[in-house]
Amino acid sequence: MEIGRHPKDMREGRLRIHPKSVAKMKARIKKLTSRSNGWGNDRRKEALRQYIKGWVQYFRLADMKMLLVSVDKWYRRRLRMVIWKQWKRIKTKIANLRKLGINKHKAYEWANTRKGYWHIAGSYILATTITTERLRLAGFVFLSDYFIKVKVLS
Repeated sequence: MEIGRHPKDMREGRLRIHPKSVAKMKARIKKLTSRSNGWGNDRRKEALRQYIKGWVQYFRLADMKMLLVSVDKWYRRRLRMVIWKQWKRIKTKIANLRKLGINKHKAYEWANTRKGYWHIAGSYILATTITTERLRLAGFVFLSDYFIKVKVLS
């Protein structure tokens, strides 16, 4: 366990997570949200849920709320990228954007973009349609949400 003290926090005795541990966690989430691993959404959700809950439980004593908020932002973008990739065809993208409340012309315009998956995942297009709340309702677990839940219980 790589929980260390930051020199500024010696007086207070706050625990922080070592940057190497954060890098390992991001690498693992990147592997679990790979666009080309052939997993279905159920298997991906379960693997992410298990990993996130285990990681947060392991480091629950550390002061990491702001860290988790920034990692969650990146994680949501990864999820949006996977979803955009799964839609594959332009017709599917149009149909799904329409289901999410985008008008016909905008859906056509956005579905025909030539930008890459990662670029689109961070754009206004998916940020307004595949919202954090929709991802939660779909069953994805977020690091900061689970951390707050664990902190309240302890």
